[in-house]
Amino acid sequence: MPMSSISREQIARLQTLSPFELKAELQRIAGEHESRTAFQMLNAGRGNPNFIASTPREAFFSLGQFALTVSRENREWDRELIGVPEKDGIADRFSRWLTENESLPGTDLLRRTLDYGIDRLGFSPDSFVWELADSVIGDHYPEPDRMLRHAEAITHRYLVQELCAGIEPATPFDLFAVEGGTAAMCYIFDSLIKNKILSKGDRIAIMTPIFTPYLEIPHLSDYDFDVVHLAASDVDSRGVNLWQYPRKEIDRLRDPSIKALFVVNPSNPPSVRISDDTMEQLSTVVREHNPALTIITDDVYCTFIDGFRSLLSELPRNTIGVYSYSKYFGATGWRLGVVAVNQDNIFDEKIAALGEDEAEELDRRYGSLSLEPRGIRLIDRLVADSRSVALNHTAGLSLPQQCMMLLFSSYCVLDTENHYRKAVQGLIERRLTMLTDGMTVTFPDDPNRVGYYVELDLLGYARRHWAPEFADFLVANYEPTDILFRLAEQTGIILLNGGGFEGPEWSIRISLANLRDVQYAQIGKSVRAVAMQYVDEWQSALSGRMT
Repeated sequence: MPMSSISREQIARLQTLSPFELKAELQRIAGEHESRTAFQMLNAGRGNPNFIASTPREAFFSLGQFALTVSRENREWDRELIGVPEKDGIADRFSRWLTENESLPGTDLLRRTLDYGIDRLGFSPDSFVWELADSVIGDHYPEPDRMLRHAEAITHRYLVQELCAGIEPATPFDLFAVEGGTAAMCYIFDSLIKNKILSKGDRIAIMTPIFTPYLEIPHLSDYDFDVVHLAASDVDSRGVNLWQYPRKEIDRLRDPSIKALFVVNPSNPPSVRISDDTMEQLSTVVREHNPALTIITDDVYCTFIDGFRSLLSELPRNTIGVYSYSKYFGATGWRLGVVAVNQDNIFDEKIAALGEDEAEELDRRYGSLSLEPRGIRLIDRLVADSRSVALNHTAGLSLPQQCMMLLFSSYCVLDTENHYRKAVQGLIERRLTMLTDGMTVTFPDDPNRVGYYVELDLLGYARRHWAPEFADFLVANYEPTDILFRLAEQTGIILLNGGGFEGPEWSIRISLANLRDVQYAQIGKSVRAVAMQYVDEWQSALSGRMT
């Protein structure tokens, strides 16, 4: 049977890389396969979706036409050098324009967004429309720099709907619009250290498996955290991994020396949300045993499942929430994310309780922003820190990006029948079925499965469906990532190693988001074909020993 042309020693060295760096080598190998065969390289290693939400984009581009129309009406110079949108009377002008241009794509969403803002949220019509027009034109710095007022209000409604199952928090969240979820994490890590909420060398917990950078960032010299891994190691009666957390793992958070908890929920790569029982236990542990715990939750995949409740909703005082629009709306290139901090939180209390020496140090850091720097809240310190404080006056996400964020948010808030969510969920479910049919396996039903990715534990499968001796043979003779190299070399298919996400070493991650539906059947068949090579090699080895 064909084996990888790369030696076990080479594979062992390469698998020490981050999965996303290992992918570059797999792409090179798969590219060679593509060049010598008629097969197309299939990269299911990244989560960038190949679908987009069209209606809010149509609304954005139509809004741009309106904004240019009213800008030309304010022309004082030649044809190319025109004015900017004027505020007075702009709402009436927009209503007339929408009626005159109702055939333009996206105008229905614009009309409903306008009515929602004015009738439901009490916006001043001229103020709201001027913000929309000025944002899409992009001719000002963000003001307020943290987030535009109307954009924040509509985004807040969207986050309550998606992260809090529609249940309004007792006190609202303050939002900071940022350049995607990755920027949010960089800003949060930096500000928590700068403001003495965390200190270099602190003990923190990470719920694993998890997005690889969250494993790598804590070990950088800037932080050098003492990391405790809480493993999602629960299995069912057959030994199938449920990707949930045993009670004993959550109970480790009772230790007050653990200062922070980092979590991706639903998880990456298993793509499973934390169960209700675990959420309840987590809430109890924090409230009764570790009330000073700082929680950072990345909930980017939450919109792919119904009835989601974030830790931001369960433990609002302790939690900094991060949400990115990239996956659900097919908008990774837009770089749209938001940080949410409840107005009633432990972080501002921790800053207020600092000793005088530390407080004076922070006074010097933020003294150029306020005559009373000790009154600056963490959410506003995040904004300042994102621009090294001195450039705070130019901080904030660009206005066109915030406008697109507002339209994505209003699109879903106004989609009361969840047409878009059902379409996206149906797409993911269809691809999962094609993958598993191709592999000739059946996944057990799981109400917590999101399905954006799947993580396949190959060693566990070998033990359950073949024999423990077969699993022992694999461990003795191959590296955990050997199958990735065979797939790339023999089929041109690129997957990622689950072990690089602190999952089982012999697991692989498959993204169900970024290829055509039918290609997942091809991936499933290829995974099965390559996996059967190991069975044949094991049986050949057994036959050789017998003779």
